[in-house]
Amino acid sequence: MDSQIIGIDFADWRMPEVNADWIAALEAGKVLYFPRLSFELREEEKSLLRPDIRSPKARNISLDANNHLKGAEGDAAVQQALTEMIGRFREQAQTLVYSLLPRYQGALRLAPTSYRPMQVETRAQSWRADDRRLHVDAFPSRPNYGERILRVFSNINPEGVPRVWRVGEPFETVARKFLPRAKPYVAWQASVLKALRITKSYRSEYDHLMLQLHDGMKGDQTYQETAEQVTMPFAAGSVWVCFSDQVPHAVMSGQYMLEQTLHIPADKQYDPQANPLAILTRMMGRPLV
Repeated sequence: MDSQIIGIDFADWRMPEVNADWIAALEAGKVLYFPRLSFELREEEKSLLRPDIRSPKARNISLDANNHLKGAEGDAAVQQALTEMIGRFREQAQTLVYSLLPRYQGALRLAPTSYRPMQVETRAQSWRADDRRLHVDAFPSRPNYGERILRVFSNINPEGVPRVWRVGEPFETVARKFLPRAKPYVAWQASVLKALRITKSYRSEYDHLMLQLHDGMKGDQTYQETAEQVTMPFAAGSVWVCFSDQVPHAVMSGQYMLEQTLHIPADKQYDPQANPLAILTRMMGRPLV
């Protein structure tokens, strides 16, 4: 298997040049890794690195585009400090993405920014929700019709502990293994899910197939153990970027991470034929949205 991790030796959030090879690699489902690109915490922000700052009812702490903070414990001063820290990361993540991918400007849609202070190894989840199993991202209640999920991650662990991922084989290889096992798409069932408000909108065949890949991968223990994959420790003080709907990944360990999600329509990419919607459409031989 070709390397799924592309190392880039820059330490500035604004890339000095546009690199066509990095763009092609990212859109082909590889991870861009910046081992020297660090999100610098202010001295007063170091006290925010504790797990009990997250509300027990929330999976993560998040900041939306209107600076509305959710999922955090603490008084007004703590809430303000979190808002400023997470908001500063959001700005730097956008700077990185726009300098890497200038053609995306005007097409990206900003999702909430998250701060994840919990230790990955201690999370207790069902197999379907367990991100320690190899998977591609797909969401049961939020059909996206092929819109991409671009994510920027930063490991801010103060003790130098890496955030360890497993990164799997190319998306098309995964699809060829699991599409034959996929349950057929049934349009009336999608209508019922929407009517019952189980999904926020009508689930397309594309969204159905992506969920089948997600669940198929997570539910196959033999695949988890034997699929081609690499274990990648993303160092503290580093950043990595990937399309998480295309990169098979599993988050095995680590604590204290910032994450920014951005969405872009599949047809606005540099190569609109390299994304999961185009790949699955070719494989199925019919429109999926």
